[in-house]
Amino acid sequence: MSFAPVVPFGGFAGWSFLTRTMEAQKQAFTGQASVQRDTDYFREKIGSVKTAEDLVSDRRLLRVALGAFGLQDDIDSRFFIHKVLSDGTLDTTDLANRLSDKSYYQLASAFAFDLATPGTQVSTFADGIIAAFQDRQFEEAVGGVNGDMRLALNARRELADLAGRQSSEDTKWFTILGSAPLRSLFQTAFGLPASFAGVDLDQQLGTMKDLAERYLGSDKVAQFAEPERVDDLIKLFLLRAQAREVASLSGGAVALSLLQNAQSGSLLSRLA
Repeated sequence: MSFAPVVPFGGFAGWSFLTRTMEAQKQAFTGQASVQRDTDYFREKIGSVKTAEDLVSDRRLLRVALGAFGLQDDIDSRFFIHKVLSDGTLDTTDLANRLSDKSYYQLASAFAFDLATPGTQVSTFADGIIAAFQDRQFEEAVGGVNGDMRLALNARRELADLAGRQSSEDTKWFTILGSAPLRSLFQTAFGLPASFAGVDLDQQLGTMKDLAERYLGSDKVAQFAEPERVDDLIKLFLLRAQAREVASLSGGAVALSLLQNAQSGSLLSRLA
């Protein structure tokens, strides 16, 4: 029997419950036989992989490798992934450097098949990829229960990494705008409509920075190196998302939703 994450409430109350029970829920999720089989196989076999061809030729290894970077939907695009991995990242013309989704750059950089010693030959490599794979798989499972919670988990992971990068603040903001999950979270948190994506890119940048200053006290992406600032953003996002959902419901549906939340109190007492 598979384990499904438990998120009994929506909004910030649901997020508080999820973060409070995260360790136990992730342990139950990663302990499933299906996840264990994937990670055990990866740990056993990855050391024998020395080229991009070796990796894409083994579907089980490739599934974990792509899943660790949120690229599992590319599992059947072997030629494309082979090109990303074999090119590497050292030259500006390398495919990973030319793609707007920087997950491909992270994948190619981690495996480093363009170097004399690829990442697969480093003793700590398997542990790092497996941890990332488990995190992403858990996020996906949470998303099957509540999409907003998946966006929040993604933001907590991605923003901490982005904040510490050695790049300009504008480049970091453009990275956020180029990431569909992060863009969605920021637009909701700042009360921006979906049509905002059609505005001139430089104008989007200015608006994002202005609203970050207004709501978070700083227009710097670097602020998200502090977990408290990420939490402030997530709380704003979830409160706005919940308000938007409530506004779309009829009075009767709101009452039913509140009743269902109240009835799940016994579940909280068992898991919290």
